[in-house]
Amino acid sequence: MLNLKNIRSEFPILSREVNGKPLVYLDNAATSQTPLPVLNRIMQYYTETNANVHRGIHTLSQIATQEMEDARKKAQKFINAKHDYEVIFTKGTTEGLNLIAYAVGNSGLLKSGDEIIVSQLEHHSNIVPWQLLCERTGAKLKVIPMDENGVLQLDFLEENLSEKTRLVSFNQVSNALGIINPAEEIVRKVRQNSNALIVVDGAQSAPHFQIDVQKLGCDFFVFSGHKMYGMMGTGILYGREEILEKLAPFHGGGEMIATCSFEKTTFAGLPFKFEAGTPNVGGNIGLGAAIDWVEGIGRAEIHEHETALMQYCQSELLKLGGLKIYGEKANRIGVVSFTLENAGIASDAGMILDKMGIAVRTGHHCTQPIMDYFKIAGTIRASFAVYNTFEEVDILVEGIRKAQRMLG
Repeated sequence: MLNLKNIRSEFPILSREVNGKPLVYLDNAATSQTPLPVLNRIMQYYTETNANVHRGIHTLSQIATQEMEDARKKAQKFINAKHDYEVIFTKGTTEGLNLIAYAVGNSGLLKSGDEIIVSQLEHHSNIVPWQLLCERTGAKLKVIPMDENGVLQLDFLEENLSEKTRLVSFNQVSNALGIINPAEEIVRKVRQNSNALIVVDGAQSAPHFQIDVQKLGCDFFVFSGHKMYGMMGTGILYGREEILEKLAPFHGGGEMIATCSFEKTTFAGLPFKFEAGTPNVGGNIGLGAAIDWVEGIGRAEIHEHETALMQYCQSELLKLGGLKIYGEKANRIGVVSFTLENAGIASDAGMILDKMGIAVRTGHHCTQPIMDYFKIAGTIRASFAVYNTFEEVDILVEGIRKAQRMLG
């Protein structure tokens, strides 16, 4: 059983006040807080090592290189990649998705008339890069529809997958609704009906439950450090070796070359081919420490706790009446996304909650197609992390009760 008191003690920010009230932080789908072991590890790097990697023979450079490569191996193990060189450090999920889109386009793997499939549940970062790629290549974007519960209609795949399908990209968990998509089933259907590349956005799944990219069978998997107790500006792109070898680099510069002359440049092997320039060494080492911290608690225990919080929150909110929870009947993790009836826009409630020290996210959550489907401008989203408590849910529910009285 989780010792929440000990866990919360590692997050000093949770003891602060906002607007004279104890902070209740429920915006974890946007950014989770960072525990002291991770902060201390980053501070240790900057106070004891702080050198560039891979380029120096001096002691500090050698230590920094080893520490960052150890973090890469931790990420490899975290998602069960076959090789550590299939793990590429990025600035986050968005950069990972853009890297794939750019590299695929510049490698001649798409042509006019080809098709890319995404789902209606996607974050803008898993829509816009593919739209831009379609504009550059003449490919066409298709969308897996969802139903009124936010559940993807996978019959669409049997009807639309073909030899023209070159890439399928979808999130494992919806950031807006918390819905867990049947990733293995989607991968299986794609493999049975096409030779498409498969991209999985794991930004909202990696922090919450076990990931096994070999079992999943995807070609790419991306996630961010700042959503799993690490630092902003960090992330991981996993790509299968044989696919990465075929792709053109995303950035050009130092580190990613084997040889460089004015006549011709040849590129370094994996993963450095995709890691041009000085990396976020401290942040990447911190990401390794965040992985250690998550594993120390246990992903099964995290999943169980967050699911219980989500279910309790949903149950207590429904007792209030006068609101609608989106994706209520779907398989979800860690998110309750809802609107208040006759209460104006979601941000009005968000401001009332903020005055009570409660941090939630309001708006379209970078998922305007979802909001358009439901014919709403946005939702109030409470999203949970392992340090959240049932008492905090009670405070949120009381805050919503107050917002209903004020706005109704």
